[in-house]
Amino acid sequence: MTASPHACAFDAVREFLGRVFTTAEGESLEAVAKLKLSFTQARVVFTLAHHDGPVAIGDLAGAVGLSAAAVGRNIEQLVRKKLVVRTENPEDRRVKLVAVSALGRSLAESHLKSKEDAVRTLLDALEPEQCLALVEALKPLKEEVSDVN
Repeated sequence: MTASPHACAFDAVREFLGRVFTTAEGESLEAVAKLKLSFTQARVVFTLAHHDGPVAIGDLAGAVGLSAAAVGRNIEQLVRKKLVVRTENPEDRRVKLVAVSALGRSLAESHLKSKEDAVRTLLDALEPEQCLALVEALKPLKEEVSDVN
């Protein structure tokens, strides 16, 4: 039985992403390990780095799929490591806001850069025509993502 086009596309994308992550993770995880961050703490820092300003702890908890209490415990450790800054909401002092610090943003940017470098390395092995074909093939996915936002 022949696999469907969707299954073939899924397999190709999964294989590509697997190569990207395998190539990139060593370097980026070294920085996380050096700071002695848990996986959850790294996720919190990386999630906060996608926001331009402070985020309520409850909203952050929803974004990372944890309870507010669990995120709060991780935030406490991240504040001590100077990766996150915690403030009170000026409109409601009961609400704590958190934002990534300059050090935390640098960590997140380094993590992202390692993935981008891995993609560039894989793409550099392609012929120009193959790169253009890839751009065309990815257009529907880019449009789909734009529609969701």
